[in-house]
Amino acid sequence: MLRAAYTCGLTILQNLFVVHPVYLPPLRNMSQKPTQTLLDANEEWAQSVIKDTPDFFTQSATAQKPKILWIGCSDSRVPESVITASRPGDIFVHRNVANQFHLYDDSALSVLTFAVKEIGVEHVVLVGHTNCGGAMASMEAAKNTAANSGTSTPLTRWLSPLTALIQSLDLTACSASEALNKVVEANVIKQVDNICKSEPITTAWADPDAKTVTVHGWMYDLAEGRIKELVVRDAQP
Repeated sequence: MLRAAYTCGLTILQNLFVVHPVYLPPLRNMSQKPTQTLLDANEEWAQSVIKDTPDFFTQSATAQKPKILWIGCSDSRVPESVITASRPGDIFVHRNVANQFHLYDDSALSVLTFAVKEIGVEHVVLVGHTNCGGAMASMEAAKNTAANSGTSTPLTRWLSPLTALIQSLDLTACSASEALNKVVEANVIKQVDNICKSEPITTAWADPDAKTVTVHGWMYDLAEGRIKELVVRDAQP
């Protein structure tokens, strides 16, 4: 069953996540030895967690029971735990360029299979975002199909289904920003379609004794920091 919704931000997150207090860490100078900066930040973070919840890591090490599988983009500006105020253990994660879910991609399929069949997640969330570099690259490739016909790289092969999707859209009346947003939204809906066609989901939906799994399509607005839900799909009654 398809249910479309356009509810923003915290309302959506409260339905799926236990929202924890969160704050943005202080800005750090990443220009000098960025890896050491991360190691130092990790030490500070671990100490602060232990101070607040002394047994957190001991309990976390025993098992994971997240209710959410997040399939998102590799973009550094969309860190799932930060933008949903979540803690380690709350979200099972798979990320790649332009938040793709190809039905022939063993990496994504293995994550989905493990999440649904072994962990028992209840929600699969496919998340795109505004100003997506992968979507921009695919839009450029769609304009220059003839010029790029002889060029094949891992990135162009990975994005080729998205490029084909863009070529099927009518973007002639759209401004550049409108076209990009339309592509991002169409991409989210397409990847949700792919997830719903995958074996782990069709099997779960066909089994009346299996745990209920719902598939969501979300779009994160980089300029606002909020998530909009585009589509929700459940097993057919």
